[in-house]
Amino acid sequence: MSLQQFMNEAISPWMKEEGPDSDIVMSSRIRLARNFDQIPFPIIAKEGELNEVLDFMEKNYEEKSFKNYTDFSLLKMKDLQPIEKRVLVEKHLISPHLAENQEESAALISSNEQVSVMVNEEDHIRIQLYFPGFQLNKALEQAFTFDDWLEEKVNYAFDETRGYLTSCPTNVGTGMRASVMMHLPALAITQKINRMIPAINQLGLVVRGIYGEGSEAIGNIFQISNQITLGKSEQDIVQDLQSVVNQLIEQERKERKVLVEQSELQLEDRIFRSYGTLKYSRIIESKEAAKCLSDVRLGIDVGFIEDISKTILNELMILTQPGFLQQYAKRILSPQERDVLRASLIRERFKLEK
Repeated sequence: MSLQQFMNEAISPWMKEEGPDSDIVMSSRIRLARNFDQIPFPIIAKEGELNEVLDFMEKNYEEKSFKNYTDFSLLKMKDLQPIEKRVLVEKHLISPHLAENQEESAALISSNEQVSVMVNEEDHIRIQLYFPGFQLNKALEQAFTFDDWLEEKVNYAFDETRGYLTSCPTNVGTGMRASVMMHLPALAITQKINRMIPAINQLGLVVRGIYGEGSEAIGNIFQISNQITLGKSEQDIVQDLQSVVNQLIEQERKERKVLVEQSELQLEDRIFRSYGTLKYSRIIESKEAAKCLSDVRLGIDVGFIEDISKTILNELMILTQPGFLQQYAKRILSPQERDVLRASLIRERFKLEK
């Protein structure tokens, strides 16, 4: 698959599928951190040692296929323009940290974009596997299978007592981060999410923004993931996360019902004001666009809006990000130019939906 194909489509093919509880859980992800045995970890490795890892991954896995994950493409960070890297970050195919690496770093991405392997990020290998909706167990099963496929040729750094060895001590053990991306507008509107986050943190989980560590929750989208990787099995970590996510789903649905029953007119007004803003604005900033898209998605989920699919909202969440806007325009845009183009693309997309 060519770089241009990754750039042109705002929404990854797997995101077009419906998953369990997809009205609240947008996606499930398993990330596995792995390192080559006998090669220093990226934080202390020399250029030649990192090139050894990169050359190995290119030779053994580029254009290869495994089960449903076909035609892997290796995208080297040094060959990409800043806008191209930003687009890959906005699609969650690479991390912001990998995008900052200029040399000896790459991403190995399947044609359906469901699997991406970051090469020489914080660790030699970081496997990411996504599923739509709430499917952590299925994602874990597939991640294990894919990991086994890589391990047929890679000798991992592993200790019988400590488990998988990683650059960051917090990842030692399973080397796993399980996470879900959740749309929680009702809990955000009622501000109950602010009281729930500290309680979630006390359970060994962490609540982050849409792009993970250090990012903010744009459009009422929150990423919930585990913090502890040592002393627990992968299954236990997933089970603990699932338990908390199930409670969040229950609370979000409860608050949506309360809003509809007790504040229906105010909620309907909020949703349709946001709908109107998206349909008719000539200038719109990214945060306002995300807030309005969140309101409209809520309107679809509670039955106030029936003539729009959630798919276009998922698409617009990504399409209206700075990197995609500039990729679309084929040039660097000023903030105001981005706001104008963002409004134009949203208006056009809503017209196409009719």
